[in-house]
Amino acid sequence: MNLKTFAIAAAMSLTGLSAQAASIYLDFENIAPYPNSSNVLIAGYYNGGTSSIGTSGTNYGVEFTSDAVLLCLNTAASFCSNTSRGGLGIPTSQQGALFFPGGNPTMNVAAGFDTGFSFVYSDPFAVGSSVSIYDGLNGTGNLLASVVLPGTANGACNGTISGGAAYCPFNSWSLGFNGIAKSVVFGGQTNRQVFDDFTFGSIIVGGGVPEPATWALMIGGFGLAGAALRRRKLAA
Repeated sequence: MNLKTFAIAAAMSLTGLSAQAASIYLDFENIAPYPNSSNVLIAGYYNGGTSSIGTSGTNYGVEFTSDAVLLCLNTAASFCSNTSRGGLGIPTSQQGALFFPGGNPTMNVAAGFDTGFSFVYSDPFAVGSSVSIYDGLNGTGNLLASVVLPGTANGACNGTISGGAAYCPFNSWSLGFNGIAKSVVFGGQTNRQVFDDFTFGSIIVGGGVPEPATWALMIGGFGLAGAALRRRKLAA
């Protein structure tokens, strides 16, 4: 990689970090008291409104169709569903997730978001669930990115939670794209998947900073660039 190419790559990396700092993260926690019966509709909880039981969260301008349900997750102390994070992933996102019992669920983000959409999911029965991102509301306009999600392991963390769970563990997935997205459509047999940790504007779940290995590569790259500049000065 020459210095010009590296400078462009470094600028893109720094731009990516800025986008992550401004990302929106939905962990589906605290929408209802824990444990619960997994019958609470998320509705306008993240859009300045309320859930079906009257709770409200931060207004991120994110609105779900009426079939988006809060799913209670099993922990080491409580059994409330067939799903669990098994203590894995983000520690503060262990009690609630998103479930679509049916229909053609859509999530709108009226203000739009760029860069990427990342999340975790569990689909042990591999029924071909899909995630598609559009630049118009309600799945209209141009298709910016789409994926058919592969299946996940079945009950791989049963020994760490109360009562076991077929939907465990969760896998992470990210969709990067160009443009401004305003809606996400979830397709396939939608009553057989569970989602969590939605992150808008970042290809990193939770919108955090890169992993230590990524930082090491970036720092190493800057070091190589500095060494190249020094060699060029010596040669001159």
